[in-house]
Amino acid sequence: MELYGYQEEVVERALQGENIIIWLPTGGGKTRAAVYVAKRHLETTPKAKVLVLVNKVHLVDQHYNNEFKPHLDSKYTLVPVSGENQEKDFFGKVVERSDVVICTAQILYNAMMNMEDTKHVELSDITLLIIDECHHTNKECVYNQIMACYVEKKLKGERRLPQILGLTASPGTGGETILYKAVDHVLQICANLDSAIVSAKICMPELKEKVPRPVKKFNIVDKRPEDPFGDHLKRMMHQIHEFMIVPQDCLLRQCGTQEYEMDVVLLERRGVEDNNKMLRRCALHLRQYNDALLINDTLRMIDAYRSLEEYYSSKVDTAFDGTDIFLLGLFQENQVELRKLASNPVYENPRMSELESVLLDQFDPSLQSKGIIFCKTRKSTLYLIDWVLNNPALQQAGIKAAILTGAGNSISHMTLNKQEDTIRNFREDKLNLLISTSVAEEGLDIPQCNLVVRYGLLTNEIAQQQASGRARARDSQYSVIAEEGGREICREKTNEYLEELTGQAIAKVQEMNFEDFRRKITELQKETVDLRKRQESLKMEKRSRIATSNVQLLCRNCFKPVASGSDIKRIDNGPYVNVNPEFKKHYEVGQQVDIGKTFEDWEPGCTISCNSCSQHWGYEMKYKKIGLLPNVAIKNFALETPEGRTTKKKWKDVPFPVEEFSFKEYYQDNFSDSD
Repeated sequence: MELYGYQEEVVERALQGENIIIWLPTGGGKTRAAVYVAKRHLETTPKAKVLVLVNKVHLVDQHYNNEFKPHLDSKYTLVPVSGENQEKDFFGKVVERSDVVICTAQILYNAMMNMEDTKHVELSDITLLIIDECHHTNKECVYNQIMACYVEKKLKGERRLPQILGLTASPGTGGETILYKAVDHVLQICANLDSAIVSAKICMPELKEKVPRPVKKFNIVDKRPEDPFGDHLKRMMHQIHEFMIVPQDCLLRQCGTQEYEMDVVLLERRGVEDNNKMLRRCALHLRQYNDALLINDTLRMIDAYRSLEEYYSSKVDTAFDGTDIFLLGLFQENQVELRKLASNPVYENPRMSELESVLLDQFDPSLQSKGIIFCKTRKSTLYLIDWVLNNPALQQAGIKAAILTGAGNSISHMTLNKQEDTIRNFREDKLNLLISTSVAEEGLDIPQCNLVVRYGLLTNEIAQQQASGRARARDSQYSVIAEEGGREICREKTNEYLEELTGQAIAKVQEMNFEDFRRKITELQKETVDLRKRQESLKMEKRSRIATSNVQLLCRNCFKPVASGSDIKRIDNGPYVNVNPEFKKHYEVGQQVDIGKTFEDWEPGCTISCNSCSQHWGYEMKYKKIGLLPNVAIKNFALETPEGRTTKKKWKDVPFPVEEFSFKEYYQDNFSDSD
């Protein structure tokens, strides 16, 4: 296999066995360079074992089919492993008998933690570890958990450790805006990966020629002269404010902003902690109105109206007290007027007509155009595809559009197969426009586009560079559609500065004397290990502060006590389940859950929700084909503790210890009498 000159330049040190981070722009062929390094490693290293880690499930098969298999399959045993297939259940054996394994990072980490012979993998079993999108090797990311094990072993003097090869389009600045702090961030990424960072220098002209940058264009629109629909929503929100009596120490900033959203999230939590159902419910409804204002700001008025209509249609049968009746009644009383205002084209969002103009400039039945619109949420993609498909001018221009969002199991998520079908159709010209969330920014093998549109997005410099990198065709356009004086323009300009700052910070790191660099890396690694141990100790102390039996779980919506903390157990470092059979008396069963992946010992059952107020709690899971265990999400409950009532988003943050699930005990308690 052949490489471009700039690719040969960036792999040179990796071929000599050094730990290296390859920094090349999106579309620069980082994965191809990694395949080359893997091939040479397999040819020259005795008992070579290559593991390729990715951070998203869909990248496993993509890297296997598009990059590694075409160049290595004839001589070596390659296996792709993800949560979608059975190989993960005996991963240790898969690694043992394969030359190259491509998997999600979580699978390797689980195998490192699992001591069963068929599942366990040691870092010393691997000779080359390739980490895709390695800028994620930071904080609590699973990449960093793996590399934390590596660094601890290295500091203890262990010699049998794999060579590291990281791949990134941008390590970013870590949110820093000053050069020396950005340098510190890059050094920390290098320390976390125990690697130096390399980029094209001698062959930079070739890189610029092969990976051209798009022409950036700001498409600025004036503010709406009038917004009667938005004004009406704000008046309704103020009626809710008056009804619920906002606590004096609670700040509610301007309606229709991200800041207001943060305020009502805190207000909802305050309602739970203060045992104030009215406050909590009102906060939830205010968030829906704020979402509608944000949609009104970027999409059509009718989309904002529909988002509220969908929300309240699900509330008609679940209202059970005076607060619910007031909130439902408020919407129903204003529904006709809202729909009338939303249907008046005089007040339509000027961004939509600007987006139409941008698309019509690039698309025509006689042109071979391809484009991506990046927007913020899955809901936004659904509204935009509806607009495109029902816009006569866009249809006459030959636009064939589809949405591309992250995989998951809710109604708005895509299945992995649907994702792959969409990308295949885009590659084969059956589609020419993708309307996507951030899933298409990073990693996905999407063909060259001549138009990328950033629509209503506020993201960091890494996401901006990755999105921009999708416009790789000659004379391509990168368009930012924003309101005059809006936050998107400010953020885009900031990101441009941070992109330059990233380059300057990397250059400073590369200029460091080799001994000084290694000394600094080791120093940072020791500090990080010490900090991690202190944090772990504090976490354990915090979790042991309250006895499990002294904690009650309450339904987050109606505050009904439904379980004790001692009812909760954790299965194999995975799901948290309630093992008390009495818990079933408190919930009703809904639809079958489809997660889209398989597990060794369990499969999903049906959704469960509170039988008093219909609050969603989680879903039942069938364990070892005989047990039916409720898998509960802590975010749907409140915790009553001796220190007061509190809420947590994740189980790892609860202030009490959770025991490991014992199938033997569960079987004896529930099935032994039937033998």
